[in-house]
Amino acid sequence: MKILITGATGELGSKVVETLLKTVPVSQLAVSVRNPEKAEGLRARGVEVRHGDFDKPETLDSAFSGIDRLLIISTFGDDETIMRHHTNAVVAAQRAQVKFIAYTSVTNASQSKFFLAPLHRAREEAILKTGIPYSFLRNNWYLENEIGSIKGAMAGAPWITSAGEGKVGWVLRQDLAEAATNVLTGEGHENTVYELSGKLMTQEEFVSALREVLGKEVPVQQVDDTTYANMMKGAGVPEAYLPMLVNTQKSIRDGGLEIESNDLEKLLGRPSTPINEALSQIISQSSQIEN
Repeated sequence: MKILITGATGELGSKVVETLLKTVPVSQLAVSVRNPEKAEGLRARGVEVRHGDFDKPETLDSAFSGIDRLLIISTFGDDETIMRHHTNAVVAAQRAQVKFIAYTSVTNASQSKFFLAPLHRAREEAILKTGIPYSFLRNNWYLENEIGSIKGAMAGAPWITSAGEGKVGWVLRQDLAEAATNVLTGEGHENTVYELSGKLMTQEEFVSALREVLGKEVPVQQVDDTTYANMMKGAGVPEAYLPMLVNTQKSIRDGGLEIESNDLEKLLGRPSTPINEALSQIISQSSQIEN
């Protein structure tokens, strides 16, 4: 069996690769990357590094050749670019007769009104049309997405949000990487959809856990979307990112990430990392990086 990971030098992809290296012989693992130079460290460890650029479909035929199980990690960009990239990858997988595709999607992609859902829905549908056995790994919200706000709280800033009482299933990338690894290496995952989420929490509940871990008061300021955008801009967030941040807050407020599921626990064979422990890890890693 040969497993291929796309986006293997990215934040999630690199964790999937590291987890797989502890699980399967290195001879069973290959990675597809746009810039092979960035994967020299993996090549030195015996991982087969293949050049695969979603913007250059001709590179994908050789990248996907002889692959049994493929993990397509979702890419970012404008809508047109994202769909072009994804279509190129899926068509190439079909040409290469890949036997199984796992795809990192978003919570409740087939029905959700979350602002990221329509694109993920379209990408899921593109895979379905191929007839290739699949598994959709619908990741909730990376805890690592909150690092900026967590660092702000550590420095004494309040927690700013316009998400109201909307709930989020924050989860560590490492937990999601382990779940993806178990799907890629396990049996019985053909034609499955997994809603992968940590414990659902409001912003207030999340910050309550953060207070416990930091051992200090962190005030919460619930504001409207316009005020949130202005405050984020004032905090130095580039203007191009502001619509995405506001849409995230609005989508959370509207319940876009509020899906109850124990799929992650089932795939891991254990509960997801508890929020206090996960926050401790994030804070420790952030402190080490800064030092």
